[in-house]
Amino acid sequence: MPPLASLSLTPGPDALPRALAWLESVAEQQQWHPRTAFKLGLCLDEALTNILMYGFQNEPSPAKEARIALSVEADGALLALDIVDNGAPFDPTQSQSPQLATSLDDATAGGHGLRLMRHYLQDIQYRRGDGQNHLRLTAAPDSGTN
Repeated sequence: MPPLASLSLTPGPDALPRALAWLESVAEQQQWHPRTAFKLGLCLDEALTNILMYGFQNEPSPAKEARIALSVEADGALLALDIVDNGAPFDPTQSQSPQLATSLDDATAGGHGLRLMRHYLQDIQYRRGDGQNHLRLTAAPDSGTN
């Protein structure tokens, strides 16, 4: 099935804002419900932030240009957002979410992105192939009134 839209990125300080603006534009063009745009945007932000922070820590060799490719497609009654990068291998589906704090005094910032993604998404799939991470985030579109 052909993607509704795609975007190629080079990791850097403008990658995340460009990706989020791209997804917002797709949401407007496809007339997604605002909740659908919100949850896919939040999940893209979480996944891409981790890729940018950890996936490209070591400088790639000159023969290996760092890159990230995004695409979104309608997969039956679901929306699928694919993130493909050639950074360090990382399978978020094998990671455990940290325990929730029992009080505000014990709470720490960060580390809960995967918990949010699992809450908002129908499915998260990962595979590694051809030296690339392939992450598919699948969400059910919302309907109804704003």
